[in-house]
Formats: sequence, structure tokens, C-alpha cells
Amino acid sequence: MKYFNTTGRCREELHYMLPPEPRLPEARKYIERGFYFVVHAPRQSGKTTVLETLARNLNAEGKYAAVWFSCEQARIAQTVEAAESQLLELLAKAAERQIAPECRPPCPWPDARPGNRLYEGLRAWAIRCPLPLVLFFDEVDSLQGDILISVLSQLRNGYQSEEREEFPYSVILCGMRDVRDYKAVSGGDPNRLGTSSPFNIKVASLRLADFTHAQVAELYEQHTEATGQKFSPEAVQRAFEASQGQPWLVNALACEVVDEMRVPVSEPVTDEHMDEAVERLIVARATHLDSLVTRLHEPRVKRIIEPMLAGTETTADPAYDEDLSYVRDLGLIGSGRYIQIANPIYQEVIARVLTGHVESNINVDPRSFITPQGHLNFHKLLEEFLGFWRLNGEILARQQTYSEAACQLVFMGWLHRVVNGGGLIDREYAVGQGRIDLLVRWPLPDRAEQWEAIELKVHRPGRPDPLPQGLAQLDGYLDRLGLSQGTLVVFDQRCEPPSLTETSSPSGRTITLLRI
Repeated sequence: MKYFNTTGRCREELHYMLPPEPRLPEARKYIERGFYFVVHAPRQSGKTTVLETLARNLNAEGKYAAVWFSCEQARIAQTVEAAESQLLELLAKAAERQIAPECRPPCPWPDARPGNRLYEGLRAWAIRCPLPLVLFFDEVDSLQGDILISVLSQLRNGYQSEEREEFPYSVILCGMRDVRDYKAVSGGDPNRLGTSSPFNIKVASLRLADFTHAQVAELYEQHTEATGQKFSPEAVQRAFEASQGQPWLVNALACEVVDEMRVPVSEPVTDEHMDEAVERLIVARATHLDSLVTRLHEPRVKRIIEPMLAGTETTADPAYDEDLSYVRDLGLIGSGRYIQIANPIYQEVIARVLTGHVESNINVDPRSFITPQGHLNFHKLLEEFLGFWRLNGEILARQQTYSEAACQLVFMGWLHRVVNGGGLIDREYAVGQGRIDLLVRWPLPDRAEQWEAIELKVHRPGRPDPLPQGLAQLDGYLDRLGLSQGTLVVFDQRCEPPSLTETSSPSGRTITLLRI
């Protein structure tokens, strides 16, 4: 029986999977024209599966000798000479498994000086091979500094040589990052990547896209065809909304429902099941999520994420664009018009990680905020937060690594501590919007939901009072949600006593105003 894969590359005989090659439709055209190009996407997006399938298909057609291999084992090399030896050995082993004997590289590889061995080896192989040679360098960005520059330079030299036919016909470099960032900054940190590249011969940089809604439905339909268990349209929609089509998340949600929650095959998978799967995945923080979380304290990542949480404008520092490209290539932020977290699951994981130490300092019983009728007493929640802030807020805020967003993170930590286990919190934040929008969804006994909408603003010294703008922005948020009342929380850094009052929005809605 096939299953949803969340570890390693996909295999058609074992896993539910979409046809790989159509996910990269331009690749075939570029290979046929003998181009060198780049494929990049965040980790666990299906890059390796697509490239391996493409290489296998090319070999089956008999027109090319195509070899896929991973550069990752060469990442520990300390010198260019050691890296070249490792890469040539990996290529030879991969060729032995993937192509016919007459197409394999020479053994031994030709001798050459360090810094030229890869060039001479690939040249000798291309001359020996009776078919056009196509090479897939996977995980190429695992190489570092001078080693990476040397590899790219040797490929460029071969591509640009007068004996072009005596070098691999097409080369595909694959990694998390675009090749524009492969060159280490001269004289600087060898781990920091710049904008120019010795691999300036590429015809294109192809980014492997996330799944569309239709592709999520197609993937889940494979399970239905195999078992008879249906995913309701609402469940598919919920999975797509929560993951935004990120391939690992799409598979992980279905795996959670089918293998961990063990929804009986006789029952359809509903949006309620998918909601539970989302929460379980966030709480479990599987390897994929943890690998992203570990990046949050990298300076380049923090420079992008912190303005989102703080609702501030972006910096004019030219390095910001490099940081933005880096975080986008990691998959933490989306590629849309606004700079925002890539999907709601990542949003929630990031928020919970950054508010974890706040929650550990909150000693309240969440059940004390539930009325006898099963409603969430939101006014009491705000009142008690006011008292908590007076005693602990500023101390906890000073302990935050993300200092610009410290106040917002303290409030979100409090909110999550109270709501956790009973309701859900939807979060919306993006760079430059000047606010964070939160929606608490609390389930009621009659299967309806209590909705509480909150907007967070910060008053900073030397800036206008954010209250008028906040009320207008909250009006728009409430209008979108169809609510007649909401809460505006303003963290006021001026010396004014905290207060919890009631006011009106420009359109006449009732607004609870918490100023701290």
C-alpha cells in the first residue's frame, strides 16, 4: 500500500506523488538546446525527485547520457584538491549505477593540477562518451567559499572553451539558493553570499513551484483511489490554506490524518480532521519545521522576520535585498507582493517558538476564562493581561532577542497560553503594514465559533499617535471578517498609565482599547 512521504525522495512504487517532470516544464527544452541552468527551491520541495526522474527519463529515451549526483558528501572537504577528488569519485559511482558502460567516465580520471582536475575530468568524459553528456549537480550550494567558486569557474571555462563539443552538453546546478548568491564575498565571511557569480553563463534560474490547489486535490485523490477514503473539498481547501501548497507540509498533513490520527477508511476526511492535523503538526514540530526554526536567530533571517512582527518599515540598507533573497530561498517567506511568512503553519510555528519563554512565565489556569455557557471571557483575558504586564511585561520584553517586536510577542505568548488547547489563533503580519492582526476562534457547544479580532500597534518615540490609524485599520479587518466589534492593543512607549477602555471606530463599531 502506498503512503504519503515525509522523508527523503519520493519513489513511485511506494509513495503517493505527482508526476515529477511536469513540475519543471522548461527543463527539457533547455537540456535539448545544450544550455547550463539552475534549479532552486527550499528544502523538501521535491527537487531531487524531479531531477532524478528527469535523468532517468533522458537515459530511457537513449538520446543522452544523463547522470544525477549529490555534492553534499564533498561539503567536508577542506581544500579544492580534496573537493575535486570527492566530486569525481561521486560522479563515477553515480555513472556506474545510471548509464551504460560505454558512456561512463574514464578510469582512472586524468591527472591534472588542483583547480583544473574537474575541468579535465569532465572534458575527458565528454570526449569518451558517444552520447551528449547531461550532468545534474544536486546540493551544489552545500559547497563553500573557494571550493564552490572553483567548481563553478571550471564549469564556466568548459562551457566557454573553443572545443565546446568536448565538454558536457548540458549542466544543471540544483540547490536551495539561486546561483546569483553562490560567490562568497571577497575578503569577507566565506559563509556570506554575494550577488555576482563566476557561473554567469546560465541561461535561466528555474524555481520549483509549490503545489497548486488542484495539485493538492490530485495528490489526495490518489489515496482515495487506493483506499476508497475521500478527502472532502473543505479538507483539501483547509490543507491548501494552511500549507499554501508547500510539498512537505501537504504530505505531512495527509500523513498525520491517515497514519497518526488513523481516521477510519470508512469515514471521509473533513476540514475538522485537517484542523486537528495542522495543530498536531505545529505542536510536534517535525524535522522539517525545526530545521527552519533553527534559522530564526541568524542575523540575516532576523533582519527580515523582525520587521514583520514589529509592523515596521523595511531598512534602506542595500544588504536588505540580499537578506530578503536568502530568506525567500529558505522558503520562510513567500514570493508575493507583500513580504510575509510563506504559510500559516510557518507563521504559527515562528510565533510559538519566539513566545515560548513568555508562556513559561505565565501561571494562569486557562479554564478560568471559560464561562458556564462555554464562551471565552475575552474581557477578563484582557484585564488579567493588564495585570500580568504591570508585573512582568517589561522584564520579559527586555529578554526578547527580537527586541523590536518584544511587546507583540509578550501579548501573543499570553494569548496562546490562555487559548491553547481550546481554540485557535489566526495571525496576519507582513513587513510595512504597521500592525499585527490576530483572530481567536473559540469553539462553542452548538458547533458555532466565537470570534475575537485583535489588532496590535506600537507607539514609538517621535512617531504620530497610532490610535487613529489603528482604529481605521481595525475597521477594515472587522469588515473583512463580518464582525461588529474588536480589540485594539496599543503598546505605548510614552510614560502613561496602562488602561482598558471602550471607544468607537470611524464606522461606529465598538472597540475595546487596551493601552499599555
